[in-house]
Amino acid sequence: MAEFHPFKDMKESAKAQHEVDKANFEAVKAESKANWEEAKLSPKQRQALMRQEREEQKAKAEARTAAAQERIEKIRSAKR
Repeated sequence: MAEFHPFKDMKESAKAQHEVDKANFEAVKAESKANWEEAKLSPKQRQALMRQEREEQKAKAEARTAAAQERIEKIRSAKR
């Protein structure tokens, strides 16, 4: 049977949490830099970027709709 070592467990948990915090910090830092770079864009470049983002969002929404329709059809065919 494995022995219980509360301080060892706490140390491992603290290390794991530190890694999570470090990764989150790096993500926020990168997002902040991306926001800064986007803020420096010209209006024409910003519009092009926003258009691209809208097209990506639309494609994702259409894919989700298609997946939901497939699920509906699968359920309906199983009922028959």
